[in-house]
Amino acid sequence: MANQLDLEEQEQLDQLKHFWSQYGNLITGLLLLVLCAVAAWNAYHYWQRSQATQSAAMFDEMSKSVAAGDLAMAQRTFSDMKERYASATYTQQAALALARQASDKGELEAAKAALQSVVDKSADEGYAAIARLRLANLYFDAKDYAQALVMLDGVKDDAFAGLVADRKGDILVVQAKREDAKAAYLLAYQKLDERAQYRRVVQVKLNALGVDPEASAASTSAEVKK
Repeated sequence: MANQLDLEEQEQLDQLKHFWSQYGNLITGLLLLVLCAVAAWNAYHYWQRSQATQSAAMFDEMSKSVAAGDLAMAQRTFSDMKERYASATYTQQAALALARQASDKGELEAAKAALQSVVDKSADEGYAAIARLRLANLYFDAKDYAQALVMLDGVKDDAFAGLVADRKGDILVVQAKREDAKAAYLLAYQKLDERAQYRRVVQVKLNALGVDPEASAASTSAEVKK
């Protein structure tokens, strides 16, 4: 009986050796790939946390400069943030804060540059949309309506669709495109939340063009039912 067990164990051992000789290198390679992937994943998350911590510290420093009204220092800090942490969330927030301060001080080119950096670098469609809307406002004020429309057309986040349509309406009004402006304002009115205070502003704009948005909505609903 013992001899039979020894033979069975030897046979199993021989089968295991044969299997390992055929697939051992493949299994080892796969294990190494898995271990490398896990190590890379951990390293990436550590790098992200490190980037976030360091960019947060610089954002805090820049915020103090903004609060003190020191635009030059704020610009220097933001420049460092762009160079080191271009895609970090805090860098996008810093750009928006810097753009607001620059705009308030009449430094419009600096404001445009900061906002454009968000458009170019941000992976967050929300931040990019805010930057595009603010850039559109700056171009509108400068009477560069074509560039303002380019900025607005680039907004991808549907959450901003109402504000985009409203701003397009403003541009169309000054271009004397009355009917197109009505359509843009009506779209803005439909897209904005009913509880949003700004919806009333859009309603006033429509009323100034001789349009009752509620009546238009009812008419459109009746047409759809037909």
